[in-house]
Amino acid sequence: MIAANIDTLFIVASCNQDFSVARLERYLVLARDVGVTPVVVLTKTDLTETPDVFAAAARAIEPGLRVETVNGRDSASVARLAAWCGKGKTVALLGSSGVGKSTLVNTLRGSDSIATQAIRARDDTGRHTTTVREMHRLDRGGWLLDTPGMRELQLADAAAGVAEIFDDFLLVAQRCRFSDCAHDSEPGCAVQAAIAEGTLTSERFNRWRQLAAEEGVPAAYLGKRRR
Repeated sequence: MIAANIDTLFIVASCNQDFSVARLERYLVLARDVGVTPVVVLTKTDLTETPDVFAAAARAIEPGLRVETVNGRDSASVARLAAWCGKGKTVALLGSSGVGKSTLVNTLRGSDSIATQAIRARDDTGRHTTTVREMHRLDRGGWLLDTPGMRELQLADAAAGVAEIFDDFLLVAQRCRFSDCAHDSEPGCAVQAAIAEGTLTSERFNRWRQLAAEEGVPAAYLGKRRR
């Protein structure tokens, strides 16, 4: 349990070497499984010349995914997030240490009361600044929930979220010759055929199977249950 009664989840990642599609997928699975609207917020755009590359990688995870690129210290840049922070709305921020969650909260509040720390230069990894969950009231009436950094997120009972994020694999799996296809070397496997054709990627396939394994069921069963 991270929080309750959340309207929107800001999944915060930074445009540097700490950026991880696999980590974003886990956060998105969590959001989809509990029915919370996710928005991927990519920070530190002032430290890269290619923020669009990071944004494209995030958008490729799921069709229609909202992705915003911001400089967390620039109020004009962060202002585009205000649409989700209106009166009566609660927004939680989730992401690794050092991605700029507390900086975002400070800028949205127009305050620098929350301490922040610099990331390690050698690997762009952050240090824990926020150690407890804390609610912050915004002038426009919304609430922000700042959470401690999470580099690893273990999922449990999130089959519905996995099905949402990996819907492309599940749709292809319906065309497999055998209903219990494990998508390894079975004849007539539509998933392996799509990977060979380049329609699906082996990297994303491996992440799908890993998340399915954490659910304690084979990926083939997740596909059958969705059907």
